[in-house]
Amino acid sequence: MTGPNRTAWATIPAEEERYRPLYARLLGLRFVNPGGVLCFLFFEGAIALAVLLALAELVTWWSVLVLPAVVAAMVKLNDMVAAVVVRSAALVPEQERDRFRRQMEPVVGRARVEWMPHSVTGVVISADPVPPPRHPDPSD
Repeated sequence: MTGPNRTAWATIPAEEERYRPLYARLLGLRFVNPGGVLCFLFFEGAIALAVLLALAELVTWWSVLVLPAVVAAMVKLNDMVAAVVVRSAALVPEQERDRFRRQMEPVVGRARVEWMPHSVTGVVISADPVPPPRHPDPSD
């Protein structure tokens, strides 16, 4: 295998690795860093959803085993995609990144908009407050 080793790209320092949730450590996540609540939802939430679907007889009981495995595979795939994105972004020269940032900065207040009052028919634009409508008095 060529290139830097796997831990060289890791965003989590090695001393903090043992404090990560078990779910993230078992999957070997390096770029996606889910917290405890998110790991709980990924694993126990997938099991609970599979049990509810099985109790409703919408799926077979095998889904209780399959659904958490599929969720784990998708989380790992997301981590692998994030690794590819980070590595490709590291290859872009700093000058190119600065040029891209300059191009993507929003410019506020420089657009000219020509307003033609006759372009929208039936719309009245006024800056004066509109008086409340008068209701006919029943005594009249």
